[in-house]
Amino acid sequence: MCGFVGFINGGDTQRDESVLHSMTDAIRHRGPDDADYYMDGSISLGFRRLSIIDLEGGRQPILNEDESKVLLFNGEIYNFQEIKRDLLAAGHVFKTATDSEVLLHGYEEYGTDLLNKLRGMFAFVIWDRNSHELFGARDFFGIKPLYYAKMGSTLMFGSEIKSFLHHPHFKKELNERALESYLSFQYSPGFETFFKDVYKMPPAHYCLYKDGKMSLTRYWIPEFRAEEDKTLEYWVDEIEKTFDDSVEAHKISDVEVGSFLSSGVDSSYVACSANVDKTFTVGFDNGTKYNEISYAEELSRQIPVKNISKIITPEEFWSTFPKIQYHMDEPLADPAAVALYFVCNTAAQHLKVVLSGEGADEIFGGYNIYREPLECAWYDKIPFPIRKLVGKAASLLPAHRGLNFLVRRGKRLEERFIGNAYMFSEKERKSLLKHPTDAQSPAALVKPYYDMVQDKDAVTKMQFVDLNMWMVGDILLKADKMSMANSLELRVPFLDKEIMALAGRIPLKYRVNEENTKYAMRKAALRRMPEKWAGKKKLGFPVPTRVWLKEEKYYNMVKEEFTGSNAEKFFHTEKLIKLLDDHRAGKADNSRRVWTVYTFLIWYKQFFPEAA
Repeated sequence: MCGFVGFINGGDTQRDESVLHSMTDAIRHRGPDDADYYMDGSISLGFRRLSIIDLEGGRQPILNEDESKVLLFNGEIYNFQEIKRDLLAAGHVFKTATDSEVLLHGYEEYGTDLLNKLRGMFAFVIWDRNSHELFGARDFFGIKPLYYAKMGSTLMFGSEIKSFLHHPHFKKELNERALESYLSFQYSPGFETFFKDVYKMPPAHYCLYKDGKMSLTRYWIPEFRAEEDKTLEYWVDEIEKTFDDSVEAHKISDVEVGSFLSSGVDSSYVACSANVDKTFTVGFDNGTKYNEISYAEELSRQIPVKNISKIITPEEFWSTFPKIQYHMDEPLADPAAVALYFVCNTAAQHLKVVLSGEGADEIFGGYNIYREPLECAWYDKIPFPIRKLVGKAASLLPAHRGLNFLVRRGKRLEERFIGNAYMFSEKERKSLLKHPTDAQSPAALVKPYYDMVQDKDAVTKMQFVDLNMWMVGDILLKADKMSMANSLELRVPFLDKEIMALAGRIPLKYRVNEENTKYAMRKAALRRMPEKWAGKKKLGFPVPTRVWLKEEKYYNMVKEEFTGSNAEKFFHTEKLIKLLDDHRAGKADNSRRVWTVYTFLIWYKQFFPEAA
């Protein structure tokens, strides 16, 4: 587990060790245990290591036997021993006991076919010194990040964008298109980033770069093919068996492994299945609605396992927020990211590796909004033009739960569902921005994923969109960046190829139904824990921002940003103040919208301080 950075054709910088060292030092938090470098006049590679497997021999960059290929790798390959056996039988010679080296020899042996043999989380690059070709790949779900930028003739690539800022060829410019899209999604969707000409490698893709040209290829797509002929009991048995196998694989380590634990079923199922010694929980001192520690402590006593918890004070939350946005690389307006930072920080004081419950909702159908297409299904039988007309009329009236139903059902699914957060509509964000751009509409950004599953039911379509958008842009971004900010490796046993293959076969009625979400998965969890946890309604991580924004101190902190020079640059600030004031007066719950804009402004100060 680590961070890496590299560049090709850097001109004079190709011989300048100080440039490479400076870029690598920028991501020291990802790997404080060790650093190493490789330069051959054509490529420069830097590596920071957090030692987890083969503590002595696992240094990178790693070269193959004849030193014709060089590897940089961030992640874990859980089935590396099995692949290694095949490679040894084929005559490959290994110098280390790491999982990293399997990628190097595996690519020599299998080429790009290696990727579908892997089980794990990864972002890696392999440089071929003979052909002067760079091969790079990102894991199936996008657990580990990989960014790249072309500045003139220089290609930069690495685990975090912030390391690029230290290369003299890097031109730092804000991508205002990304800001416009972010206002709808609360994260940066698609391949572009908030920095012009910097891109994210998409999940389940590999790239080839040669002679200044980059090509991207998708090598895996999650599939949903429901099998209706099997009983609930069959699915529960399969979930239990497959999940146990994944947890066992995710525990491979030469150091201690712990587990996060909230009140929800996902982390509870991990903790009850993993047989770890320590669980970690955080909460807020704003009443039981914002504090899950008692749930975690009670379940930990039953497992039994030691629970280590922390109460996050409002002062800690707000004062740490700028640092969190710096570590995120791009603004992320999910307040749960702050809680995740603190639980990672707490765990990192005790160990280096934790298991977490990310991915269960997208794979097994866990979000409450997935029940929406099943509610009042009769209404969808009314011809769409009539529903559209009713929805338009309802949208002119003050917001109300019943009216919101009519407004949403007056739109096709592809219009109304872009993922778990929909902050500002296209019309709203354009009216808020001083310089609206040619950014794609929210519906256009999600359309490619809807097109891939156009023959599926509405809930499956929603899951597929979330797997490819929300999970990558929000859930996994904060999981990687908040854990690595604390030099902690976070592993996600639900996000396993074998679990996805199983979940894709489960019929809709056992994923989402009138009784609950994640129905079959909860039945499997019930074999390990009481109903109090297995059946608990999906909450997300509750953070009291809506309460704090009504308090004088925090209202004024936000107002100061909303009336500052950076806000003036991008927004019609009188509209920002109205959002904030209406929230404080209780006229509307604008907390998430206010937080989305505030997050961007705090992030902007971190990366563009010279603009203030």
